Formats: sequence, structure tokens, C-alpha cells
Amino acid sequence: MKKFNIRKVLDGLTAVSSSSSASAQPGTHRENDVVQETLQSEHFQLCKTVRHGFPYQPSSMAFDPVQKILAVGTQTGALRLFGRAGVECYCQHESGAAVIQLQFLINEGALVSALADDSIHLWNLRQKIPAILHSLKFNRERITYCHLPFQSKWLYIGTERGNIHIVNVESFTLSGYVIMWNKAIELSTKTHPGPVVHISDNPMDEGKLLIGFECGVVVLWDLKCKKADYRYNYDEAIHSVAWHHEGKQFVCSHSDGTLTTWNVRAPAKPAQIITPHGKQPKDGKKPEPCKPILKVEYKTTRAGDPFMVLSGGLSYDTVGRRACLTVMHGKSTTVLEMDYPIVDFLTLCETPYPNDFQEPYAVVVLLERDLVLIDLGQIGYPIFENPYPLTIHESPVTCCEYFADCPAELIPALYSIGSRQKRQGYSKKEWPISGGNWGQGTQSYPEIIITGHADGSIKFWDASALMLQVLYKLKTAKVFERARGKEEKPNTDIVEEDPFAIQTLSWCPESRMLCVAGVSAHVIIYRFSKQEVTTEVVQLLEVRMQCEFSDVDSPDPGGEQTPTLPTPGASSSPQEAEPPTQPTTGSNSSDGPRDNIPCLQVRSSPLKQSPGYQVELVIQLVWVSGEPPQQITSLAINSSYGLVVFGNSNGLAVVDYLQKTLLLNMGTSELYSPSDPYQRQPHSPRKARQPSGAVCDSNDGPNTSEDRCKSPTSDAKDNSFSRSRSSSVTSIDRESREAISAFYFCESFPRKTDSLVSPCVLVGTTQGSVMMVALSLPPGGDQRLQQPVGISSCGTLARLKGGILTMALLDAAGTLLPPSYESWYDPNASDEEKEKSRKRRPASPPTSQEGQDSQFAVLCSEKQAKVVALPSQTRIYKHNITETSFVLRADVVQMAGTNCIACFCANGHIMTLSLPSLRPLLDMNYLPLTDMRIARTFCFSNMGQALYLTSSTEIQRITYSQETCDNLQEMLSELFTPVETPEAPNRGFFKGLFGGGAQSLDREDLFGETTAGKASRSLAQHIPGPGNMEGMKGAASGVVGDLARARIALDERGQKLGELEERTAAMMSSAESFSKHAHDMMLKYKDKKWYQL
Repeated sequence: MKKFNIRKVLDGLTAVSSSSSASAQPGTHRENDVVQETLQSEHFQLCKTVRHGFPYQPSSMAFDPVQKILAVGTQTGALRLFGRAGVECYCQHESGAAVIQLQFLINEGALVSALADDSIHLWNLRQKIPAILHSLKFNRERITYCHLPFQSKWLYIGTERGNIHIVNVESFTLSGYVIMWNKAIELSTKTHPGPVVHISDNPMDEGKLLIGFECGVVVLWDLKCKKADYRYNYDEAIHSVAWHHEGKQFVCSHSDGTLTTWNVRAPAKPAQIITPHGKQPKDGKKPEPCKPILKVEYKTTRAGDPFMVLSGGLSYDTVGRRACLTVMHGKSTTVLEMDYPIVDFLTLCETPYPNDFQEPYAVVVLLERDLVLIDLGQIGYPIFENPYPLTIHESPVTCCEYFADCPAELIPALYSIGSRQKRQGYSKKEWPISGGNWGQGTQSYPEIIITGHADGSIKFWDASALMLQVLYKLKTAKVFERARGKEEKPNTDIVEEDPFAIQTLSWCPESRMLCVAGVSAHVIIYRFSKQEVTTEVVQLLEVRMQCEFSDVDSPDPGGEQTPTLPTPGASSSPQEAEPPTQPTTGSNSSDGPRDNIPCLQVRSSPLKQSPGYQVELVIQLVWVSGEPPQQITSLAINSSYGLVVFGNSNGLAVVDYLQKTLLLNMGTSELYSPSDPYQRQPHSPRKARQPSGAVCDSNDGPNTSEDRCKSPTSDAKDNSFSRSRSSSVTSIDRESREAISAFYFCESFPRKTDSLVSPCVLVGTTQGSVMMVALSLPPGGDQRLQQPVGISSCGTLARLKGGILTMALLDAAGTLLPPSYESWYDPNASDEEKEKSRKRRPASPPTSQEGQDSQFAVLCSEKQAKVVALPSQTRIYKHNITETSFVLRADVVQMAGTNCIACFCANGHIMTLSLPSLRPLLDMNYLPLTDMRIARTFCFSNMGQALYLTSSTEIQRITYSQETCDNLQEMLSELFTPVETPEAPNRGFFKGLFGGGAQSLDREDLFGETTAGKASRSLAQHIPGPGNMEGMKGAASGVVGDLARARIALDERGQKLGELEERTAAMMSSAESFSKHAHDMMLKYKDKKWYQL
């Protein structure tokens, strides 16, 4: 444990190095004043933990019917595996090529993936972090289709050239057996049949392989005789093929919307041709062509008609109709509309055996942005309630906050309210994808993630124990009137789309107070209540914030100051929401500029508020002389003081939400006191202004009034990141706009001369200034609601390079002093209950002896961090975080029982600094910034946790804690669980006697090297995976345990194969012995007559 002396230095003295060493002012600190720092570099390690949400850009899907595990592949080479609720896993192919097909080795704990770069990979799922055991890269041919028969080790691979190669999945070597396209089709055919689009073996005869070519030709290939038994020709291109389980019929889906049913032994013409969605002409002509049927599945039941499930095939006159899944059962045809285009679907059946009645019970449909499970066993085909957190992207995420170690009662409270929001009409059955087991997590603290969305909704998620479950959804747009048509829409929006989008939020978990700021320059304050209430009139406060560049009388930093009166033009008392067409003070006539008009219209009708978060107050910034209000850049709420403070590029405002009054509306330049060394000269305002906010891309070119801020969702296409708060931008236009970037409520020493702490708010700006504002609060109870709150600016505390990102306060021992709060009470409960539960958490009132500091202010900007001693306001530590880049997100977090600063830089580095000495503890290059989404959503939390949106649909969680990294194996869920494979269907006496039932095939004899020979070496290249035996030694230390388990699994498999070989050898020996005895008996009785025996 190292000890660091806290010494004062002359403010402004630049340290020689970027570390925290500094010289001391003589006689200011006693030498025994030391802060013991316990955090060391060994406490930190960076690794990904889990990924939540819907797989981004899905491309393929597979299901293991015994293990009950679903696998989804994506266009970016990702693999997502899902089991029961809370069991999910993410892994990634290094090449990043699209996953075109997935095949489980059913009940083997393995998965084969085929990629668009013509490689196939074998994944071991018996370990918690799946690893690739083998890879095979094809050099000369492109992979189009794969098929792995149940309980077979031979994988058929169809190619673009029309050939079929066979791979041994145990050794990942190619067999010399190849089915060439020119042997499969008729010799008289003059054209190439096109790529292989389907391969499957006859359910009743493994020796017969059905091959579908794109052109419409289907071939039944005899594997033993190496010839085509039958060829089936149809004029339309084939998209998919499905067998009847008895192996006597199969169905093809075609590009003209038809389904053709063929009898295996009658290749001349189809037994049946139907067009499920085609209009049947009366004169017997062919029905009108429809869109292609992209996939068909044919599933039988013991009692009743078979199911035929298909996607696509709608008639061309249904333009604009949504994607549909069609279920044909007997004479009924049901068309199920989907919200998004269908990527793939699978019918889930009771048996893994293809030669038995399939007994389908559900259809899993993978859509472009959703996963839907349909219950085939209930009338009307209801969907199952999805237990996975796949609705993160229901509306695009615009902001994100992460709270680890929350009050224990919060999650149950939010869950009980949120459970009432669930929709009805789901299937009553259990979710059928139920494989895997939960991890044995040692983390027991509650974690909550809050996401703000483009439609104005806010979602609370339970993120405890590496899981994610939605708790509660709040719709902030309910507070406003919705424009019914374009002509009714008032042209006062500062964003053209998503006017309700959440820009930033401030949440106090202890008091459950919530404050959100939207892109239309509005702030809404919410209280949490378990009781329903109807609000007759929504309380509204309109604030007129403008840049006043006249000479200002700055507050005197010396003595006490009278409470600042509300600025003229701002409502100081709640008013009823009135439509903007008839404002009391506003003007929106065509003659003059818009003035005093908010961007959104608060609803005037009574608002029914369900249990949960209920509106306390709406604050709206208004247009000023034709100029739209600037978007809010920073926001904070304090339940103990009853105050909300927010700021933008015009200044800051303080609102008393208990009295519903505006206390302070001050320009940024007015916060600087006249005696302040950092005083700025007033600048003339910009003519045109672009609303500035974290979600807006900024550029240094001239802005016109038409240059409106983009919606937070409109930057998804543009992956380039442009600075929005950079201090290095030297444009005069930018320099003139110093926006408020951070707030921190605290109980501290507002002035150097103070010896007692009092309520304050620290204010940080985009130009690196930190100002202190003192608050004078009346006593509690009724006086708090009647007497005004006093506010005085106390000038600048410090100046840093770059915009201020975060601020905090430590006591003399280096312990974090969090903002004081009021414990939660139900605002709609009786007065007695309120008084019981209302307890203001007292802030410890440290006193400062003359000449001695008792607090440290921690300040972090885009470029550097500083620690300032209070009340003397002298800098004692400084650290330059980055010279060439800039910090995007910084938070003061709790870690291993103490505190540190965690930073995420635009160059991808994640860093931590000790407190108060600012020693670098971690610096790892993790994630180069590729798009604005990461910058907007990255956030740190306590206990070494962090997260960001890695795509528009997925949250990636990471940890920077060594302890969590060490325990990650135990915490992760298990995908593979030992399950007995169901018994094979009984062949029956007569089928066994007369040779019916399934015919087996000795594939080893047929495809093995002794019979088929070796494949061409140049055809494909074998690549051992990192999870393979050869690559075990060099594997990363983090997955050694997993790889050891993989090796054990492989050894077990090898041992079983060894035992099988031994048994085979014993049987052969026994057979030889029997043969010898039989031969001896034959010789003994060879020459004897029958009557001599």
C-alpha cells in the first residue's frame, strides 16, 4: 500500500511530467496529512463480458432439437447462441465474412458455420466461451449450401460450380469422393445447371442424396453406385426442397411462387403443382405468377394433416404488403404478417430423426430486426412471449446510463410496475428454446441500465449477474400533443424528425427522481409513485434563454448575495399549457419572427398517469426573436435540495421543482466574476445558430439558418466522427459559444474564506472552466415551499484544457462525497406515510480549520485531470490524459472499496487514474472510435463495469476489473448440458422382415481414404483453430480453463472412439474364431454321407 503526501502547489504551476508530482507551498499542509491509496494496476484488467440485444444484420439460423439451443449468424461474421432466458453467448469469426449457413452436430455440443469467404468452421460449444476447433478454406470453389445428416460425421458441401464435396467433420479433411455436376445431370443437357441450392439425404435411405440445382433440376444420386437414379425437371428456378418423412415424396419451392410435389419414382412430371397465393383462372390456364417462395418446410403429424410452412410467394399486386409466413395445414391456409422482412425460419419438431413423424410444435422466424416464435399447437397460431432482451432497438437508442450497486429495493419496485405493462394474447406454453444453464455468478449487487430512445421512450433494464431484462418503459411523449397531420404541425421544431428524442438524463436512484432532456429543448421532471393519478393540468414552466452580450454586473464573489430574481421573460410560476397558436406572450405571426414559443405543445387535456414515473413539471425553452432555443447539453437533479439545473450554449438555468419556479437564468459569461483571472470578453452572438448537443455532428464551416441539427438517429449511416465539444477547434464561431457541459451538486466551501460547508453546484464548461455556484436553502417543511432559494455565483475554481466532462468531491481521507439525497417516498401517499419515509440523507458537515484543507475537488476534461484542495482552491495534482486525442467519456467510479477516474478516449484507449494522486493505473487500446453511436452511449459504472452500443441493436458490456475477469468463467452461462439422445423410431416387425424402414449406409467405407482416395490438396486448405489440440499451448490465459475442458471433451470423444475400435476389433477376432471353427467342422464332415452324421 503506497502513501502519497498531499501537498499544495502554486495554482498554474505546470508539472514537469504529466504525472501527479508537484512541489508544495511551504507551511500549508502538515506532513502527516496523507491519503492512503489502495488501488494498484493489478486491480485492473480489460475484457468483454456479454453482449445483449438482437443480432445485428442476421443472415442465418440453426436449432439443436435435443440441446434446445438456437444459433444465429450475421452478415458481419458474428455468432449469437441462445438457450433459456438468461443463457446467451456471443462469438466472432475473425474474417468478419457473412455467415451463410449454420449446422449443429445435434447433441454433440458442436456447430459448423459456412461463411461467404468460402470457409467452414467447427465450433466447440462444450466450453463457456466457444472456440473454433478446425477451419477449412476452399480456394477454387464458392460454397453455396451445406448439409450434415443427423448422427453423421460427413458434411456435404455444394458449390457454385454445381459440384458436391464431402468433409469429415472430426478431422476436417476432404474426402476424395466428389459428385461432379456433369455426372449428376443428363449428358444431353447443354447448359450448366447453376449452383447447388439444396442437399439432403432420403429420410428412409441414407444412400440416396437429393441434389437441387438453381436452374430447376433435381437429381436423386445413388452414393454407392455413383450415378443418378432419377432426374426431375421443372421450368422454374428452385429455392428450397423438403422431404416427406417416409422418403417417397418431396416438395420444391420455385421462383414463380409455385410448390411442386414429386413422387420419388415418377420423375416425368410433378404429382401436384400449387400456387398458394396465386389467383386461379377459371379457364384452366396457369395461375398468375407470384413472388418467389424462398423456403418451404414439410412436417408430418401422427394424428392429422401435415404442416407446410413457407415464406414468400405473395402475388405481385400486393405492393407494400409486409412480409408473410404462410402455414398450410389440411385445407386451411393461414397467412401471418411480420413486422420486418423474413431472413430465415425453422420448424421446431419433437424428434431429431428425419424418418419419423415430425410432430411440429412451433416455428421460429428470424426477421431482419426481430425474432418471433409461433405456437403451432394453439388455434390462431399465437406467438410465444420472448424472454430475451431483443427490443433495445425498438426505437433507436439516443442515450445510455449504467448504474451498478443500486439500492436493493429498486429492481423489485420497477419490475412490479413494469409487469403491468405487458401485452396479452401470448401462447400459454413455455418458451421452447430452453437449453443451457445459468452461470454461478458471485456478483450479487443490483445493476440497472437506462436507455433513452428516439421516440421519447425510456427503458429501465435489470442488468444484474450478466443478464438483461426489461423492467419498465416510460413514454415521455405522452406529455405533449401529437400533431395529427402535416398541416396542423406547428413549424417550430428544431429537429425535423424524432422531436421527442431523449438527449440526456439525470437519475437519482435513492430518491427515484428522474429528469430527462429532449432534443426539442425540453426538460421533464418525474416522480415515482405506486398509485395511479390523473393530472388535470400538466405543470409547465417556459424559460427564455438567450445570449445577452451587454456589459453584465457580475456577482460579487466576496460576501453573501441576495437571491437572484428570475430573468424577465421567463415564467416564474407554473402556467397552464396553451396552444402555440394563441400564446399569451408569444408571437408566431407571419409578419415578425417567432418569439416566446416552445418547440412542442404540452397537452391541455387531463393526463392519466399509471403507476410508475409520473410528470411533476415540464420546462420548455422558447424561441427568442426568430432564433430557435439551443439544445440542452447538460443536466442534473438533486432531490435533497429540490432543484434541477440545466445548461446549453447560452448559459444555465436553475429551477426549483418544489415551488415550480425559475431561480436563475444566467449567460455563461456572467458566471465569471470581475476579479476572476479567467474572465472572458463578451462576444457578439452568432447570426445563425446550430443547436449544439452531444448527438449533433459539428463542422467548422459557416452555418445557415437552414442547417438544422440532425436527429440522433440520422448519424447511423455516417461512421465518421466529428468533434462536438473540442477545445482545439479554433473557429471564432465556436469560441464565442461556451456551452455548459457538466454539473455536480455537493456540500462544499464555495469561497476560499469559508470554514463551513454549504450546498453548492459545480459548473463545467466546454472551454474548460469550472465555476462554483453557492445555494442558500430555506429550512425544510412548509418554509421550503414558501421561502425563495438564494443563489450566488462564486467565480472560477479552476481551468483545464478541453471541455469539462465530469466532477466529484472527496473528503480529506480520499473518500467520495456523493451528492446528498432525500429517500424515496410515494408522492400520492397519505401525509403520515410521507413523513415516515421522508428522510434527507445528511451530508457530513466537515469544518475547515484555519489554513487547512478538508476536501478535494476532482475535475476531468477532454484533455486532463486535476485535483484541487478546498477551501484554499489550490491545485495539488494534475495529469495530462492525452495529447493527440481527446476523452469522450469520464466518470468517477467506485472500485475495490475506493475510487478512481475511468476514461474512454477517441483513439480507443480506456484508462483509469487513482484518486487523489491521479496515478495512471490502466491504459489499454481497446476500441478505436468507428461511429458516433459508441461516443454517445459509452458509459462507466461502479464495480469495474462499463458498456456501449456496439451496433444499433446490441449492447456490449465490458469490465475493467481484474476480479471480474478472473471470475468470468464461473459467471458465464453454459450452453451444453449432457442430454440423452432420444431413441430411434421403431422399425416394426413387418418392415424389418420385408426390408422396409430406414436403410443405413456405411459412409466411412464409402467416403474414407481407403475407398475414395485423397482429395486434391489445392482444393481447400485446413487451418487448425485456436481451440484445437495443437493450438492449446499458445492459447490466451483467459480461456485456458475452457480450452482444457475442450481438450477433455475431445479426449472423451477420442476415448469413446478408441473403445469403439476395441469393441470392433474384439468382434472381428470373434468372427475370425467362429470362421475357423466353422471351417474345421466343414473339413471334418466333408466326405461323410448324411446318414453317417
